[in-house]
Amino acid sequence: MATYQNIFTQVQVRGPFHKGPPLEPGGPWVRKGKPRFITLLGRFGDAQIGPFYLGFFGLASIICGFTAFEIIGLNMWASVGWNPIQFVRQLPWLALEPPAPSCRLHIPCPLNEGGWWQMAGFFLTTSLFLWWLRTYRRARALKMGTHVAWAFAAAIWLYFVLGFVRPVLLGRWSEAVPFGIFPHLDWVAAFSLRYGNLFYNPFHALSIAFLYGSVLLFAMHAGTILAVSRYGGEREIEQITDRGTAVERAALFWRWTMGFNATMESIHRWAWWFAVLCPLVGGIGILLTGTVVDNWYLWAVKHGYAPGYPPIDPPVIDPATIPGAGQ
Repeated sequence: MATYQNIFTQVQVRGPFHKGPPLEPGGPWVRKGKPRFITLLGRFGDAQIGPFYLGFFGLASIICGFTAFEIIGLNMWASVGWNPIQFVRQLPWLALEPPAPSCRLHIPCPLNEGGWWQMAGFFLTTSLFLWWLRTYRRARALKMGTHVAWAFAAAIWLYFVLGFVRPVLLGRWSEAVPFGIFPHLDWVAAFSLRYGNLFYNPFHALSIAFLYGSVLLFAMHAGTILAVSRYGGEREIEQITDRGTAVERAALFWRWTMGFNATMESIHRWAWWFAVLCPLVGGIGILLTGTVVDNWYLWAVKHGYAPGYPPIDPPVIDPATIPGAGQ
């Protein structure tokens, strides 16, 4: 019997290929592809790949996503004169920029003046919404809850606010985020400086708290389950319905170290809510920036959220206010 250290799966049990639950009879789509096992994947997850099921929404989403990817990539390649070496070398710094402020909300803008960005954004957004529909419909078809679909919707909300809702409210596409690795990071830095430092945005603070909190919760939960997997802790459904030695040990450990323990079921609710609220409140903070609040630092000082800078130089007296200055 192998000893499990739980960093990766040391023993892989191989049985017949799993074809999945039966599909709805009479449907136009079927699972395709010959299933196979990949040992490397089995060290981290399920070793079986295939058969695949796309359906209409899945296929349409992939087509739209590939179209957006091609538009972005070919524009970046064109920006270096179609030089493949320079394309690879400069790829992290290449960008597909949104239209200039003069274009405002015109559709379409000239292709080389933001029109390609509009097309890429349209196809990428369509791809995301179609994949969300696929995720929701597959969960319903399998008689599952739709928790994954709504978590995905929270991420789409942040993307949609950055690329569509906020620019529309401000009346110009130029407020949107460019496509690119470092260019979009530069946009974030400039965005924060322009509006008085996002650190003073309370919704940004909440978003970061939920980000770090969800990471901590997932790490705590994963570490605990790995620590009791020798007692069957990874079979969490069984542990929820019939508390065994694994969950008893895990609960006792957290009462000893934290004074409080979640249950095998409630920890997933905690982690789900923390992860979902991260982009949700982040999107609210972005939406308020420039539309309601122009300077988050001054807003924070006004509402007692941040201290004001202490005066360094003595106050300047207006000579016109000095008695007798007008004589």
